[in-house]
Amino acid sequence: MTPSGPAELAIAMTDQNGRLPAPDQAIARRNSLGDLLRRSAARDPDKPALIFGELRQTFAELDATVNRAANALAARGIGRGDRVLLLAHNSHGFVVAYFALARLGAVSVPVNFMLGPDEIAYVLTHSGAVAVIAEDTLCETADRAWAVAAGEHQPRLKAAIGPAHPEGWLGFEALHAADAPGADATEPPVPVADDDPVQIMYTSGTESRPKGAVMTTRNLVAQYTSAIVSGDMSADDVEVHALPLYHCAQLHCFLTPDIQLGATSIVLPGADPATILRTIEAEGVTKLFCPPTVWIALLRHPDFDTRDLRTLRKGYYGAAAMPVEVLAEIRRRLPELRLYNFYGQTEMSPVATVLGPEDQERKAGSAGRAALNVETRVVDDEGREVPRGEVGEIVHRGPHTMLGYWNDPERTAEAFSGGWFHSGDLGIMDDEGYLRVVDRKKDMIKTGGENVASREVEETVYQHPAVAEVAVFGVPHPYWIEMVCAAVVLKPGTELAPEDVIDFCRARLAGFKTPKQVVIVAALPKNPSGKVLKRELRAAAAAD
Repeated sequence: MTPSGPAELAIAMTDQNGRLPAPDQAIARRNSLGDLLRRSAARDPDKPALIFGELRQTFAELDATVNRAANALAARGIGRGDRVLLLAHNSHGFVVAYFALARLGAVSVPVNFMLGPDEIAYVLTHSGAVAVIAEDTLCETADRAWAVAAGEHQPRLKAAIGPAHPEGWLGFEALHAADAPGADATEPPVPVADDDPVQIMYTSGTESRPKGAVMTTRNLVAQYTSAIVSGDMSADDVEVHALPLYHCAQLHCFLTPDIQLGATSIVLPGADPATILRTIEAEGVTKLFCPPTVWIALLRHPDFDTRDLRTLRKGYYGAAAMPVEVLAEIRRRLPELRLYNFYGQTEMSPVATVLGPEDQERKAGSAGRAALNVETRVVDDEGREVPRGEVGEIVHRGPHTMLGYWNDPERTAEAFSGGWFHSGDLGIMDDEGYLRVVDRKKDMIKTGGENVASREVEETVYQHPAVAEVAVFGVPHPYWIEMVCAAVVLKPGTELAPEDVIDFCRARLAGFKTPKQVVIVAALPKNPSGKVLKRELRAAAAAD
């Protein structure tokens, strides 16, 4: 009988015991993260793929290294579905481990290298990790975290990235070296289904305990397509990757799409402005992503006007809203740079909307329109779409969306209420379908019965010529319920009193929006992805 529909086709594909066909068919149809690298190696084997310090690898060389690493990990008991902690600064080893785990069908769990042992222990325990690959300088931290989380239970594997590693740790580079005993550069034949978990990305936890967003090949590849199309990316790109690869923005908006396209990636260990500027000049970099805080640091660095940055053609920002005044400065000092705003969050893999170069001035401050594979709405508390121009919660749907929160069905159900992913951000959709993010729900300040969007106050403070950075937040107040506060970082060589900031805002904002307390600080507390940690500012202000 010839199958006539999906149900009949599924039945026809099973054997007499009801099982789907052998792994060969699954492998032939596989579209895993490891496959993206192999295809680029097949197209352009001799093209530079990855540069890290003095190390330069072509796509063919990187592909073979990843295969050797995957086979070495498999020989030591790491396999499909195993969760493996990845604790390291940006490095060649991080990239190799990330792709090697994907080729085994294992689940990588990238961890913020700024976390302490107790915080890492939470991620370790919550994810059920069985192994860890860590930078050599972080091995001691990983050991302490494992002791907190698992007591006497030892991980199945401990591998250290870097030249030195303590007793009990294997050298990761030695595992995947071409001359390692038993080195095998053939690709492991592991079937990986589209919705198999391939990564658990823990949210940054700027407000509460981090949640484990489960990523699958399906949602990641859909997101890569949107990032590539909406961000005008191509195989000719040469990109600097300076922001942490443990974070989804650098890893999934830029590094992996570059690997998929066959572009050249230059990995830096961190976001040092002088190193970024020097690398752009030395390597002819065409493409760069930075959150607003790092763009500000580049603009303020003395090397900015002395380095040849003419090759830089595409610039991306995200992770936080770009102040309109800073955006105007970038456009003024780099007039040939095409700018893109990528807005989203971890759970969206992470891109949800994009503002392209043609709209940067016309729609300044906007997050743009829904990316290629996303639908976006603004809704009320009952999930009903609000009229254009009104504030509501931003929700999305589409294949970018995570599978769910690891081991947290209640939060997963809440996040997907009504068949949309609820972002927790507040926004306004204009008549042309462009989204403006007003605030995080938790950053909306309720003072004297009035709602104040911290973003609006921040944009006003940024207009002062002495202000380099600002964060606005609310703290409890016995009369106003919440009080509007601002923490301000000044530009070098300038002076400004708190009262001056308050007077500046009072002349431009309604009285209830004007900060009642301003503190001048040397720097704003941030996580490694550049997000300002307002919880720390709230705690400090409340303690005063």
